Amino acid sequence: MIKKKISWIGLLTAVSLFGLMLTGCGSSPAADSKEIKIGGNFELTGGVANYGKQTMNGVQLAFKEANAAGGVLGKKLVLVTADNKSEPSEATNAITKLITQDKVSLVMGPVASSNVLATLQVGQDNKIPVLTATGTNTKITVDNGKVRPYAFRSCFIDPFQGTVMANFATKTLKAKTAVIFTDNSSDYSKGLAESFEAQLVKNGGTIVGKEAFLQKDQDFKSTLTKIKVMNADTIFIPAYYEEVGKIAKQARELGINTPLIGTDGFDD
Repeated sequence: MIKKKISWIGLLTAVSLFGLMLTGCGSSPAADSKEIKIGGNFELTGGVANYGKQTMNGVQLAFKEANAAGGVLGKKLVLVTADNKSEPSEATNAITKLITQDKVSLVMGPVASSNVLATLQVGQDNKIPVLTATGTNTKITVDNGKVRPYAFRSCFIDPFQGTVMANFATKTLKAKTAVIFTDNSSDYSKGLAESFEAQLVKNGGTIVGKEAFLQKDQDFKSTLTKIKVMNADTIFIPAYYEEVGKIAKQARELGINTPLIGTDGFDD
């Protein structure tokens, strides 16, 4: 439900941006056209395909309703999609195609932070805005203190999520110790791990262990056996549903009854 709401907010933001862009287009081909072509760089296959499909479905429905109401500035919204296969390199290829071949005016997506980060330079170089409704890594919009002028988001950021979960761990679960189990192949996961640790320590808690895995791993029992011995009050897993589902199942099979907590990557 949260992601669906965010997608709608992202759409409204995109429409506002289009209004500004078209106002300054003058007699350009985009301004003369009866259509506004919007790119959709989504994870339609691969590890987080459920996110990409859900986001695309929401955008398509919103476009259908907007067009039925007269479109935007009297123009029809047309969604042109590309599958980034849940991979950063493919996300770069997808945005390149959407901009250079399909001639879109704006690109929505990707969903996952690592995939979004992989597209930003292409958008910047071509002066095409990239709008993500779900990318939470802080570097998407601000990198090394500099605002990215063609990157936009409509959701919370990782430090917020990590802080909320650390507060939940210490104040609601009354946890004094925690283990962090991070996806080392994900910018999203690493950012969340940092903010969670900082807040947990600030709250008086202790990180008694840090372990890692990679996306597409299937067997987590060896690492989970090590984590079990640490006997922490909670295990923080900042990762996506595909791996988290397997981790949770295998943890329970090993007799780990410790609360497993995470962020919006669990949200499927």
